[in-house]
Amino acid sequence: MARAHKASTAAGIKSRERKSGLGTGSHAPRKRFGQHFLNDGGIIGAIVDAIAPHPGEPVIEIGPGLGALTQPLVERLGHLAVIELDRDLAARLRLRNDLTVIESDVLKVDFSELAQSGLGRQGNTPDGGAPVKLRIVGNLPYNISTPILFHLLDHVHFVQDQHFMLQKEVVDRMVGNPATAAYGRLSVMLQWRYAMENILHVPPESFTPPPRVDSAVVRMVPRTDAPQVKLPLLSQLVQVAFSQRRKLLRHSLGKWLEDRQFAGDFDVQRRAEEVPVAQYIALAQAVEKQ
Repeated sequence: MARAHKASTAAGIKSRERKSGLGTGSHAPRKRFGQHFLNDGGIIGAIVDAIAPHPGEPVIEIGPGLGALTQPLVERLGHLAVIELDRDLAARLRLRNDLTVIESDVLKVDFSELAQSGLGRQGNTPDGGAPVKLRIVGNLPYNISTPILFHLLDHVHFVQDQHFMLQKEVVDRMVGNPATAAYGRLSVMLQWRYAMENILHVPPESFTPPPRVDSAVVRMVPRTDAPQVKLPLLSQLVQVAFSQRRKLLRHSLGKWLEDRQFAGDFDVQRRAEEVPVAQYIALAQAVEKQ
């Protein structure tokens, strides 16, 4: 049964490669782009089912690569926008009329502008010029996954949800709880703004070439009840707090608060990982008011 399943999976992948016009044999993965191409049909199907795309939705895929996710997504959507940095892959993707290809470094893409332009909708036509909420998906390059997450945080008001495959260690940090080794700056900044869930484990053998780490798929849904706070201030505060995470906060955040002559009440006789997200938010709000 296992052999039959693998044969069926391989046949499904090859069929999708033919439809997408791409294939692993026609493009060598590039280390500088952090390319690891997903090739496990079972995992691909599970990811697409988790995303649950519907025709006409404004979906943008980051790093489509060889089209492993692109093809099943576009089959359900009718049209898909993709962001691809690799010039060769972008050129091949442009041969398709059911894709809008944005050849760019994702860190330079203005997702707010894309939402306001209506890009990502089927046929690439805005609905009366009104901004749309984007659904963003992708197998994020391991080498810049955290910068991408912080970049998207700037555009969260135009996002409906995000589904990303990332290094498992990164996902663990994203959903990490206080008083654990995984809890850190990434946990605080993202949990403030998103409800997140680790929905799928992806082993190295699901990729070509196999990475040296396990991967996971995370679902990120912007919180409608997120407290109002200035992002740059919160980011700086949390970065200072975790800059010396093994020491008590009086050595890092305490001095930062003193420099700002903060007169409020905050316990700095604990470590950064012991402070819940809500207390970091409350502190940033208090600093801002003062």
